[in-house]
Amino acid sequence: MKAMNNQIWYITGASKGLGLALTKKLLKEGHKVAATSRNKQELATAVGADESIFLPLAVHLTDENSVQQSISETIAHFGRIDVVVNNAGYGLVGALEELTDVEARENFDINVFGSLNVIRQSLPYMRKQQSGHIFNIASIGGFAGGFPGFGIYCATKFAVHGFTESLAHEIKDFGLSATVVMPGYFRTNFLSDTSLNVPKNEISDYKTVRAAQNAHTNDYNGNQAGDPDKAAEVLIEVAQMEQPPIHLFLGQDAYDLAETKMSIVKTDMHAVKDLATATALSTKLNF
Repeated sequence: MKAMNNQIWYITGASKGLGLALTKKLLKEGHKVAATSRNKQELATAVGADESIFLPLAVHLTDENSVQQSISETIAHFGRIDVVVNNAGYGLVGALEELTDVEARENFDINVFGSLNVIRQSLPYMRKQQSGHIFNIASIGGFAGGFPGFGIYCATKFAVHGFTESLAHEIKDFGLSATVVMPGYFRTNFLSDTSLNVPKNEISDYKTVRAAQNAHTNDYNGNQAGDPDKAAEVLIEVAQMEQPPIHLFLGQDAYDLAETKMSIVKTDMHAVKDLATATALSTKLNF
């Protein structure tokens, strides 16, 4: 296990949900946290901790200068950054045909490019100290995309999944680790109207999409099985590991959906294996 005394964590999207649960638990266990939100006062009020151990930051994740300033403030305040958690993001539900280019790009801007801005600005410090861990919070929807109406959101989280896998290999030589976190349904405000956006122009033909949308906002919301406090405990535990996993599924539902996805992929591969693998050039080249 790694030594965890007085680690410095930098967490985005910390004013609610998993980010807030993680921030509070870390502070309770004696660590120090720099945390970001669009509203600094709202964040400070939600956490209610002394500035000697907690640094609230108002950050616009799509503005790289704003991100860079927040990283610099964290280093100036605490002296280092040991763990980065890219947690900020929001849901978007709507059929691909319904969602405008602007709506889709805005979701990518926060969920994907915002995290890349944080990674780009924090890595120079972590490389220099030759230690650190980056958690990128994706979703089980970044591994299994069979959710009607969540195509763009899933695409953003598939992107997070993909770049985290590459990142883990890129930074390994510097003594750094990266983990993509894929939660299932946790009882946060993710499914509320403050975190789940809907299309401005709905198309009435998409009845399956509307049913999924209504189920998430009316049936699932407030009834999720996952406990964000327990998820925070898992992240803290994984951060202590000498060889942390690249892939971290959170919740029994996430495990079940992942197993189903892998089974479907294997079935599809087997069904067309002879056809799909008969693609080599008939004449082999000799080198």
